Amino acid sequence: MHVPLAWFLLALAALHPSPTARSTVVEDFNHVERCKDSLYMGTPPRGILGSNLKKICQRYADKPRYVTLYDTKKRIPVYSAYTFKKTEGDRRVDYPWMYEPQLAETDGNGNMMAFPTGYLHMKFEDSQAVLDDYSDVVLYERGHLNPDQHQSHPHDRAATYTLTNVVPEIREFNIGPWREYEERIRIRLNNYCRGTAFIVTGVTTRGNMIRRNNQDRVAIPEDVWSAYCCTEYDRNAPHDVRIRFPSHAALAKNAKEANSVQEFTVMELENYLKFHMDVDQNLQIFYDNCISPSPLPLYLHHTI
Repeated sequence: MHVPLAWFLLALAALHPSPTARSTVVEDFNHVERCKDSLYMGTPPRGILGSNLKKICQRYADKPRYVTLYDTKKRIPVYSAYTFKKTEGDRRVDYPWMYEPQLAETDGNGNMMAFPTGYLHMKFEDSQAVLDDYSDVVLYERGHLNPDQHQSHPHDRAATYTLTNVVPEIREFNIGPWREYEERIRIRLNNYCRGTAFIVTGVTTRGNMIRRNNQDRVAIPEDVWSAYCCTEYDRNAPHDVRIRFPSHAALAKNAKEANSVQEFTVMELENYLKFHMDVDQNLQIFYDNCISPSPLPLYLHHTI
């Protein structure tokens, strides 16, 4: 029997749907339409454990923007991973707050959506934080893991304003040490990263929760951590800058006091996280530890 070519192609498409048709909550990040380009070497952090974790390719205006690993029980991101875009660092606060419909249902186009002004179905509250969770907590602010000042395009900036990209941060910490650190990294990568900089920012928790209506709703981070990887950087940078490439990391307590940001190597951060997160001993934030090819012969490596 002769089958028309158009029918054959339709049947083939049904069996093998295009990656662009995939929802935002994904099984993996191994395609550009599933945010592969937001990860160094297209590889997410390895060794993070948990039964309530969802992989989110954050989509806005029909384009993939960045990656989030989201804990639907704690209703916060474990981390967000993104590419740094050179920017002047100005902050925009006129974007609407959004949520992730795909955590509750598979319908829709995969884009994050602005919170409605009226009723939001309970099924969305079951899987993620909502605006009411933050409305009556004076101690905490919505702290971005992928901050808008690390993005340049208006759509990339708008995409950071989803509650799946924020955690409750102590106000003094959010507007003080951590914002200063984000600005310091912005200036460092602006000035000395010559290629693409990949950043992963996440949290640790110890069981403290924001409660609403006598129910545990949103986990409060104990620590906030971050790491970047940029293998193409200015080899003529000052020594105190050059030693912070190709990768470096930071950690701080989410607290009102004793909350200074400590910078150290990514390996030192990983060693800390092995005792403060649900991870295995193979934890690795960046593929192959963000190894940078050296421009010098081996006998001159000590001069880098």
